[in-house]
Amino acid sequence: MTDTKIAADVIEAENAKHAAALKDDYAALGAQLARRGVDIENVTKKVSEFFVAVPSWGVGTGGTRFARFPGQGEPRGIFDKLDDCSVINELTRATPNVSLHIPWDKQDPKRLKAHADALGLGFDAMNSNTFSDAPDQAHSYKYGSLSHTDAATRQQAVDHNIECIEIGNALGSKALTVWVGDGSNFPGQSNFTKSFERYLSGMADIYKALPDDWRIFSEHKMYEPAFYSTVVQDWGTNYLIANTLGEKAYCLVDLGHHAPNTNIEMIVARLIQFGKLGGFHFNDSKYGDDDLDAGSIEPYRLFLVFNELVDADYRGVKGFHPAHMIDQSHNVTDPIESLISSANEIRRAYAQALLVDRKALEGYQQDNDALMASDALKRAYRTDVEPILAEARRRAGGAIDPVSTYRASGYRAKIAAERPASKAGSGGII
Repeated sequence: MTDTKIAADVIEAENAKHAAALKDDYAALGAQLARRGVDIENVTKKVSEFFVAVPSWGVGTGGTRFARFPGQGEPRGIFDKLDDCSVINELTRATPNVSLHIPWDKQDPKRLKAHADALGLGFDAMNSNTFSDAPDQAHSYKYGSLSHTDAATRQQAVDHNIECIEIGNALGSKALTVWVGDGSNFPGQSNFTKSFERYLSGMADIYKALPDDWRIFSEHKMYEPAFYSTVVQDWGTNYLIANTLGEKAYCLVDLGHHAPNTNIEMIVARLIQFGKLGGFHFNDSKYGDDDLDAGSIEPYRLFLVFNELVDADYRGVKGFHPAHMIDQSHNVTDPIESLISSANEIRRAYAQALLVDRKALEGYQQDNDALMASDALKRAYRTDVEPILAEARRRAGGAIDPVSTYRASGYRAKIAAERPASKAGSGGII
């Protein structure tokens, strides 16, 4: 029996407040969509089957490069994190899997799996950490990891990634995400070619350790923590990595890891076209890699990304099954509430993309009718799909209004009383 953190009667009571309005809104939207030739039940079914993984690190209060201000009820470790992740899934019914980060979440895999099983959770892609030093590790990553000039440091990074694969294999994960902070802060500090060669060599060693049914995702980032050059800095380099390593290697697209005004949806289309789109880290940004809640700044861009994903599915692209994960940091909100919001906004973009009239759009594109092609996308985007999202949650046992239900449950106050308060004053995002 699943160990629930939010009492069923709380969800039922809160849902009762909204049930009549939802019924009316759903019927009205269904009638509107029917006039457009869209069956609302088909859309609701697809939305109900769309899931996004939550990051274990995301349920803790984040911060900035300068300071971190802990919130109440901070998770004390991975088991508390899994409890918090289960709350998000209980309310949204959209996040049944958790993405772990090693060594932050390192524990006995049997205990981890048993705890997750009891909560009705599974595990998505594993994430390695060679961008900071773990206590008592032999070699520092201050000057790089997989691209380090020192062979022993590079081997340590390779061994750590292989350990992540072994832990993930015991948990039922099927993918490894590798993001490195390697780069340089001064011109001349690193040899661009040699550092990339060392990186590729290390990744090849990791690739060899992948089980047959696993995938490896390389993740690019334009800058930070290095501010002059980054070894894996853009999607082109990312594609080169995936193409060089082999058929189990794919590119992961973090929506915040791009230069301002970059056409991210076009990058997504290119990677789909050449069979190397592995998945996403969903978040949002205003100035840089802000790790803001998904859809909080550019919801239309999020919709345009999903337009490419739905288009690929519509065209029947072979072997197309990208991983969907959230990666964000919260320093002024309750992390659970932010992750609930992001999960719903991601589903919203998906639902809107499902409403695009693909045949009409193809015709406008073929006729070079720019205005009507743009309007075909806007018509889908402007549609209020909230009744579909709420109904999908309700049917799966979730909350019609998940944030208000979460607040009504008193979960934050409960765990604040159980978990020792964290001390403020630390630096760093996590």
